[in-house]
Amino acid sequence: QAQLVESGGGSVRPGDSLRLSCVASARPYSSHFLGWFRQASGEEREFVAGIRWGTGKEYYSDVVKGRFTISRSTASWTVDLQMNNLKPDDTATYYCAWNRNGLATAAREYTYWGQGTQVTVSP
Repeated sequence: QAQLVESGGGSVRPGDSLRLSCVASARPYSSHFLGWFRQASGEEREFVAGIRWGTGKEYYSDVVKGRFTISRSTASWTVDLQMNNLKPDDTATYYCAWNRNGLATAAREYTYWGQGTQVTVSP
């Protein structure tokens, strides 16, 4: 049973930046896909960004494209999410997730989840 642990959330003002980090308890395979999701209060969990472990190819939702950057370290089994120019609509709990079957944007496709880290953006 793999585990994921997120860190790096916090409260910031609009326009600020935050960096989230997620560390896995085991090494993902090259075909695996690591993603970041978020869930705002009263909303469904939505895909934010993802990365294929082997190639490092990145995928983003349209809402965050150009502002967020996902990256991974194969040496330390970590997946980071650099979030720039944050907006109040980015306020949510952010989750790291691990899909053993490759690229997917639906939360139901992911097997392992972290506990979540809160990001709050307010003036």
